[in-house]
Amino acid sequence: MNSKSLLRSAVLFVVAAGIAVSPVQAGAVTHQSPAEGAQFVKLDHPQPVRESTRTEAVEFFWYDCGHSQQLEQPLQAWASKHRADVALRRVPAIWPTSRDEGVQRGHARLYFTLERLGLVERLQTSAFRSVHTEKADLTTEATATDWAVRHGADAQLFRQAYRSPDVARSVDEAAAEFVRYGVNELPTVVVQGEYRTSPTKAGGVEEMPEVLDYLVQQEQLRGN
Repeated sequence: MNSKSLLRSAVLFVVAAGIAVSPVQAGAVTHQSPAEGAQFVKLDHPQPVRESTRTEAVEFFWYDCGHSQQLEQPLQAWASKHRADVALRRVPAIWPTSRDEGVQRGHARLYFTLERLGLVERLQTSAFRSVHTEKADLTTEATATDWAVRHGADAQLFRQAYRSPDVARSVDEAAAEFVRYGVNELPTVVVQGEYRTSPTKAGGVEEMPEVLDYLVQQEQLRGN
């Protein structure tokens, strides 16, 4: 299996040459509290948060990632449950210098355009389905606009947002954040700029919300 197909199927991003890729482990359900070093890790360099009143959760995802697609609906449900006390921020993954960087940048531009137009909540699931399941190419302005219009977006507004300096800047910032947060697997969620979990750590995609609940609870207890 070549590196590109491995990246697409196992969805484990290797950020340093020579690091071996291991498959996602479907760990058994446990009733013990998640533990640092097991279900989550502490970032070597904690990152600043953008929220002052709520706990921040940052999700790194890729539209062509099967595990990111699997997490989408559970994450939406989790975020809805925590709407009052958690701010969910999504960051499309861009692996700098990888052979798929151009594709990832195209997908990131699509995401930030949807975000700028307030369409993420409505179209995020459709974007995953089109890219990962249906193998649609949404990496150019023309293909992304055509797709968005078919899903109810205004063509002129979409093109304006797609070409905007703010969207271009957000794409560049996403690539930098991917490195700063030490992302090595997708999807990855970082709580309060300090604690990171992923399918391999949590024991599977389905276990991630439970780990996130624990991390948010611990963060809130520290803040009291």
